[in-house]
Amino acid sequence: MAAAVTTVYNNAAVHLDDDVDWATDTIKVALVSSAYTFAATHEFFSSITNELSTANGYTAGGATLGTKSRTVTSTVTAYKAAATTWTPGAGQTLTARRAIVYKSTGTSSTSPLLCSVLLDSAPADVSATNAAFTLTWDSTDGVFKITAS
Repeated sequence: MAAAVTTVYNNAAVHLDDDVDWATDTIKVALVSSAYTFAATHEFFSSITNELSTANGYTAGGATLGTKSRTVTSTVTAYKAAATTWTPGAGQTLTARRAIVYKSTGTSSTSPLLCSVLLDSAPADVSATNAAFTLTWDSTDGVFKITAS
């Protein structure tokens, strides 16, 4: 599935300038249910509520993004990564509403949030039963982008 609506958290640009190295840091994507209320002012992973539990092919804390790169032009910096996949077991269903991208420091209160991805613009839950639950990031804009003003 392609990401439907991506919103960068308010402090993401500051963290990307100060304490996030996209290429070398552990960047993760976690899944949350529809009970999570998005707020652009959330700053650290400790603000995230209603993350999915470890079950149905998902592990709490999310998956680590692989093959990360950054593309910079005069006005846009795109943060890219390979597709991210979770695989539910036979007879299992994995359901989420949003994906949360963050730098993992190992401590939720110091792990800065980068963006929230609404998986369906309706908005509606997205599910995979007996099949891969895959987030395919945009080939141009990547996982998210920051536009210079």
